[in-house]
Amino acid sequence: MEHTPCTVSDVMTQTVVAVGQEARFKEIVETMEQWKVSALPVLAGEGRVIGVVSEADLLLKEEFRESVPDRMEQLRRSDQVRKAGALTAGELMTQPALTVHAGDTVAQAARTMAYKSVKRLPVVDAEGKLQGIVSRSDLLKVFLRRDEDLAAEVRAEVVDRLFADSAETLSVRVTDGVVALSGRIRNMSLVPVAARLVRAVEGVVDVTFDLEGPEHEPTGTSVADRILERP
Repeated sequence: MEHTPCTVSDVMTQTVVAVGQEARFKEIVETMEQWKVSALPVLAGEGRVIGVVSEADLLLKEEFRESVPDRMEQLRRSDQVRKAGALTAGELMTQPALTVHAGDTVAQAARTMAYKSVKRLPVVDAEGKLQGIVSRSDLLKVFLRRDEDLAAEVRAEVVDRLFADSAETLSVRVTDGVVALSGRIRNMSLVPVAARLVRAVEGVVDVTFDLEGPEHEPTGTSVADRILERP
């Protein structure tokens, strides 16, 4: 069985609300409130994503309402000052839009969100046209995989390949996404490799080991913790 990484297309939401670049300030606020979202893709032409307008962009108008920034602050926050006076999505939006493709892996999307500190990303095709949207909650769907499915994948993709000479002596149990490997193996030096491979399986929360080496020396949780010290 060859594992295919979970992609954005597997978890994204295809029904997406968006606005055109001429959408007015109040229309944007009303759309966000109606659909309970904190950001909207901004489209041009035949559905091409050209930017994103967020609650943070809109709140700048409130931030600068009661005071006029001095010259130093205007220079330091020129883009934010400009947005505070904006009236349309085209003036408010952050551009170019930060996007992902449907074929990108969930891990790639998660890294992009983490590095750029965003909560959701428009999903676009090769021409930049909107296909869907993926949020942090969508990416967490991989952790809803059944324990039985995780156990089967760990067995096929890690145990049977990495420990081919010991596979029959190894037990794979999964409880609430935590994988437990126990039994006897011939090469204890492969344990750190196994840990990384198991944790790389989408939906795995963590992995523990209770193994015996060639000399029947057990490796309980405390020993495994030292062996599997994460970088």
